[in-house]
Amino acid sequence: MNVHFSYKLSKSPALEQQINTQIDKLRRRLQVFRPELISLYGTVDEGRKTGVVVSLNLRLPSGQMAAQSAAETDGAAVRSAFDDIIEQLTKHKDQLRNQKNWPRRGRTRRDGREDQASTVPFQETHAAVQPDLVSEQDITSYVNANLSRLQRFVVRELRFRVNNGQLRNNQLSPEEVIDEAIANALDDHSEKPEKLRLEPWLYRLATRAMQRLTDDARDESVSVRLESTPHLSRSDGSDEPVLQFHQPDESITQEDLIADTRAATPEQVAATDEMIGMVELALREAKPEEREAFILFTMEGFTVHEIAVITDRKEERVRSAIGAAREHLRKAFPVQSVVKQKLIEHSKTA
Repeated sequence: MNVHFSYKLSKSPALEQQINTQIDKLRRRLQVFRPELISLYGTVDEGRKTGVVVSLNLRLPSGQMAAQSAAETDGAAVRSAFDDIIEQLTKHKDQLRNQKNWPRRGRTRRDGREDQASTVPFQETHAAVQPDLVSEQDITSYVNANLSRLQRFVVRELRFRVNNGQLRNNQLSPEEVIDEAIANALDDHSEKPEKLRLEPWLYRLATRAMQRLTDDARDESVSVRLESTPHLSRSDGSDEPVLQFHQPDESITQEDLIADTRAATPEQVAATDEMIGMVELALREAKPEEREAFILFTMEGFTVHEIAVITDRKEERVRSAIGAAREHLRKAFPVQSVVKQKLIEHSKTA
């Protein structure tokens, strides 16, 4: 992609970093087009009275789009302008995908009937780049790097189902859900998505596997055998894990006593976990659709479009669900905390 930016005010490293970040975000959504046929022109100018004005012009082989935004700070103006151009790009790509379904008038033959005008889908034109589909290696690499995040999502969803009475405690383990989702992903008969949609696709498979296993668990007998001990905690009384890192004869050095200011203290971690638990408890009374959309957007970091892919819902419905869950959280969780405020503020960007 050809990029050209002109600055009519002083350029700072922070501003340049923000623009590069937004360009990388835009470039990921332009992989369907050939990069040599894409041009992005931008200007950063001073407003008439106060603030900063950012103008963007994106030229594609199938058309061009422009956006302009003014704000008090350069960062806000850059984000607003790029959000506008990304929204236009999303609609433009949807229009190209559905172009083959447009009714078009053809030439009128001598017998009075019209020839149906033939149209070529954009995906088959020279300007389009055929995206690579997800491979087994891609799935393995993602699971190896992000297994803990996927497991945290599954644990949260299973806890919600236990609290709602859909499951008994320890009736379904996170490992069963993850194994089911990964097995379905590696199945040769399953339809693979594009590489850019790998993460939402795996979360969708995990959600479906969780729902299917939950339904199977409901059909099972609710009786509990007398010899079963589901709540028995295991404790071998061994100090082997401790001795792996701390030997009895090792001495304490000065480096061991220096605090790492970048890492959170145990008290901060416990307070954050407690607040997250209180947020989940406050969302128990919300509709499952609203809670699911809010969790995926604020805690898991998915976009509205990705959530629509995961949940098989329209984007307008996802935005409405996030807004309803935000208002429910605001009323049901009156305690003021940094975690709650960040979640509410972040959900407003949906």
